[in-house]
Amino acid sequence: MSVSTSSNQGGGVPELVGRAADVMAGYGKPWCMCGGYAVDAWIGRETRDHGDLDVSVPVQDQRAIFEHLRGWQLIAHDFPTPGAQSRVEVPGATSRLWDGTRPIGTTGHIHARPASDDPIPEILGPESGFWLDILLNDGSSQEWIVSRDPFISVPMARAVQQSRWGLPTAAPEVLLFDKSKYLRLRDKLDFMRLQPRLTEEQRAWLRDAIERVGHPWVAELSATNDEVTV
Repeated sequence: MSVSTSSNQGGGVPELVGRAADVMAGYGKPWCMCGGYAVDAWIGRETRDHGDLDVSVPVQDQRAIFEHLRGWQLIAHDFPTPGAQSRVEVPGATSRLWDGTRPIGTTGHIHARPASDDPIPEILGPESGFWLDILLNDGSSQEWIVSRDPFISVPMARAVQQSRWGLPTAAPEVLLFDKSKYLRLRDKLDFMRLQPRLTEEQRAWLRDAIERVGHPWVAELSATNDEVTV
């Protein structure tokens, strides 16, 4: 995979995105870029500062991503899932390196940096080399389950598309549905920038999905449907 990189906001592919393309080249399982960089990928330029870069893989492929990144330093954060039983949880901050054997649930994510002699810091981020954050999505290689209650899923062929930056990227409506869960300022800003670019089909799906979970963004989406169609 080859992408032309740029470190400015003039429309080129940001350096960190190009780095992710190189790292994920040859990975044989489904994956996609998500988070703020994915929003910018659909807009076609870098619209704000970002911390790390997020990629998403199906939860059952966590061992595969471990093998792909063998030699990297991986730190997994696993937050409790309602109803989960007898699973080892490592909530919050941890400096324990993940060896790929402890199962991580769909509420977890993996901070990653190339092998380093530097100590593991208390705060993980690009400043200490942990520039890649791997999110574990619910579902399978064929289906992305974006919500369990209410149940909403998207065929993977629709959920992941090739963006103009040349990487597999979470589709705009899937990105914004995920960002609707948090109501952080940066998520609201991403919504305001990206939602005008949605197609009518994407807008209708997003409106129906967030209407089912209940959300203030519904009023800002003009399309309506009686049910979520995927």
